[in-house]
Amino acid sequence: MSEKYQVVNGNKIHENGDREQNDDASLKEMADCYRLILQNVGENPKREGLLKTPERAAKALLFFTKGYHQKISDVINGAIFTENHDEMVIVKDIEFFSMCEHHLVPFFGKVSIGYLPNNKILGLSKLARIVEVFSRRLQVQERMTKEIAEAVDEALKPLGVGIIVSASHMCMVSRGVQKINSKTLTSVMVGEFRTNQKTRDEFFRLARS
Repeated sequence: MSEKYQVVNGNKIHENGDREQNDDASLKEMADCYRLILQNVGENPKREGLLKTPERAAKALLFFTKGYHQKISDVINGAIFTENHDEMVIVKDIEFFSMCEHHLVPFFGKVSIGYLPNNKILGLSKLARIVEVFSRRLQVQERMTKEIAEAVDEALKPLGVGIIVSASHMCMVSRGVQKINSKTLTSVMVGEFRTNQKTRDEFFRLARS
């Protein structure tokens, strides 16, 4: 089976959003930066345990930020179906991992997505893939929540969309105030989820059950 790629900013991107692994120029530049970081924190980049760390770290960061090279239309890939279903659809507890753009440390948690169909439904796995597109970037939780809501709304044109995100932020857990058990909750409501109290209450109840 032939592999499918697109070129984005000079990089060959696989159809699943991963950069081609032989993107030598970018990897080398990033590895050089990591080598300098190791040196400046007081380490010896040439000692055995760290010899390949810069390259590994560069590849990891490319993976953590692969969402920049994915398009929602490609991720959905036509999995929108006509269906006479007018009751709420919810996919809850979608796990995600992202990187805080302020400190470049992880935040992670769960996303719950609900929508009221308008004669169209979306393949359930595609909701998780939409979360992946926006979480695999440098992010703040508030913006990520809104971007997921807008993407679902744009793709389906439903009667309403609700998004709830709960996350732990390592910038709060491991540095600064160091509040280990703290959670950050954000939500975005669109359409009926925003204007109809009963719809919003039903979504929150089912998402948290």
